[in-house]
Amino acid sequence: MDLKLNNKNALVCGSTQGIGKATAIALAEEGVNVTLVARNREKLKAVLAELPQHRNHSYIVADFSNPRELQEQVIKFIEKNHGFHIVINNTGGPRSGAILTASLEEFENAFTMHLKCNHVLAQATIPFMKSEGFGRVINVISTSVKEPIPGLGVSNTIRGAIGNWSKTLSVEVGAFGITVNNVLPGFTDTERLAEIIKIKAKNEETTVEAMAETMKNYTPAKRFAQPEETANVITFLASEAASYVNGVNIPVDGGRTKSL
Repeated sequence: MDLKLNNKNALVCGSTQGIGKATAIALAEEGVNVTLVARNREKLKAVLAELPQHRNHSYIVADFSNPRELQEQVIKFIEKNHGFHIVINNTGGPRSGAILTASLEEFENAFTMHLKCNHVLAQATIPFMKSEGFGRVINVISTSVKEPIPGLGVSNTIRGAIGNWSKTLSVEVGAFGITVNNVLPGFTDTERLAEIIKIKAKNEETTVEAMAETMKNYTPAKRFAQPEETANVITFLASEAASYVNGVNIPVDGGRTKSL
């Protein structure tokens, strides 16, 4: 299948590791000009070196705890270089823990890093998408949008807010050839999952290895996903082939989520 992504421009957030990095590589392999976004310049340079060098790749150093600065950096980049046809919203999840013990600051910080940053990036990039008659906004969230995950109180709350923001935006921009969709990763072999396993193992007084096996058994596939498997779904949603997929939540979880 020809995904017709050659020479499209993509902004990929959280792209120095995990799903973000895998997505940047997958898009670049389809001929996309990728701009990486993260806060660590050295890690950005390392990932940039892994991308196909015959394309016009670049990076932006920005901290998602400061949405205004992020927006300014992206706008400055657009003015000097080019707009973006594709935006992949992806950043690290909030700290795990019960919702009742969460502080107000935890909710505020997560709301800022996730929903506020998604919003300012949409405001910065969608005008170009409208002018091109083509746009893709893809939010990497969590299966908790469909089914809250025990022990991730703040994350469950904020992910739900992003899901509703995304659906609302998809209705507003659909007439311009722009789609807005959410990818919901399940248990994926990333540093984030390793952290969650470690915390769960400690809370349940078991080993990390035993907890990992227990979590794998929650999933019909009986294994964790690789970041590349989620990146493949994101790449499809970014393509011309997915032009009539809009405003949906797509779990990539090996069948774990019980809801339809």
